[in-house]
Amino acid sequence: MDISTQEVKRVSVMTVKGRVDSSTAPDLENALKQLVEGDKTQIVLDLKDVEYMSSAGLRAMVSTLKSVKRINGDLRLCAPSPRVHEVLRLAGLTSIFNIYPGQDEAVNSF
Repeated sequence: MDISTQEVKRVSVMTVKGRVDSSTAPDLENALKQLVEGDKTQIVLDLKDVEYMSSAGLRAMVSTLKSVKRINGDLRLCAPSPRVHEVLRLAGLTSIFNIYPGQDEAVNSF
């Protein structure tokens, strides 16, 4: 798994590539936690290059969403691969997360 972060219009865009499973999810959670601890509360998670997302990855995203919501922020998702979108749907998370087709739409939604 590869994670990179950039700032776009006061929004932190985190791009994740590869597999998010039980061995890599802690890295994702730590990267998200560092953003929140650095007062970055408007976060877009770009999932277009994620080929697999386990429940551990979903847990990391949900816990970050709860953290930023408490401080008037939001975690929004963009461009999940069809496979990841299906996992989000089956887990009932499509109603919890705002999901956008692309990074521009997600960033501009803040």
